[in-house]
Amino acid sequence: MTSTVKYLKDFVISKDGTKIGYRQLGKGPGLILVHGGMMASQNLMKLGEFLADQFTIYIPDRQGRGLSQTHSNFGLMAESEDLQALVHKTKAENIYGLSAGGVVALQTSIIETSLKRIALHEPPILTNETKTDWIKKYEDAMNKGNFGKAFISIVKGTDDPSSLFNILPGFITAPLINIAMKYESKKNIDDVPLKALIDAMKFDIKIVEDSEGLIEKYKDTTTDVLLIKGQKSQPYLRTIIDKLSVAIPKAKCVDLIGQGHTVSDNDSNPEIVANELRQFFM
Repeated sequence: MTSTVKYLKDFVISKDGTKIGYRQLGKGPGLILVHGGMMASQNLMKLGEFLADQFTIYIPDRQGRGLSQTHSNFGLMAESEDLQALVHKTKAENIYGLSAGGVVALQTSIIETSLKRIALHEPPILTNETKTDWIKKYEDAMNKGNFGKAFISIVKGTDDPSSLFNILPGFITAPLINIAMKYESKKNIDDVPLKALIDAMKFDIKIVEDSEGLIEKYKDTTTDVLLIKGQKSQPYLRTIIDKLSVAIPKAKCVDLIGQGHTVSDNDSNPEIVANELRQFFM
């Protein structure tokens, strides 16, 4: 569902000259919200709305989506430089990252010491437990131009085990997704259609590949950290949060009962995450 929240548009220029656009709403201390894979800034607008009464919210389109250009050499460091540019411009000291956006937020906080508080929501950091078998299926489907099948491979690798797309067989759901994309219309000129979001998943895969060893690098952080996991999320995502909680003993860990990986999305229960973020960042 497209959010109808009013917002301002602006952009920053990353270190390599890439233009990164973002949406801005609210007033108060700066808080950056970083979306995950198969998402764009549009997906976190309701989360931003719930927080906009106490924070100035900045929601960037990660590279290759919506308001933002694509890096010639994309990866974790390039996307971290995007966030660093946004931090420098906005002076925001708080950041929330969902999924691959959490990996980028974590890497950025290692470099950008002005970030005082960071909330990580199930970042798929590469460990021995991280599920990656879906990536080959995604790449094969994209090479054949079958976006519906690529979508299903993403869902089966990252979405909650109990989700409808994970339960139903792909030979049923993939054709339905292809049909839906054919007739998809954009209600908001800034919103990114599903087909483009599926294609942009290659950026998130590179983020995961680049993230190996990131937990070890972060163990001595002095930044205040909130770790968020969902009861219904993929086991490997919950395990990564557990590993982070061991590596960062002072971090606060929240387990969202009855919720899954995309609880922050407009169509899920973003108010639950907003309540946790409000308590942490204030």
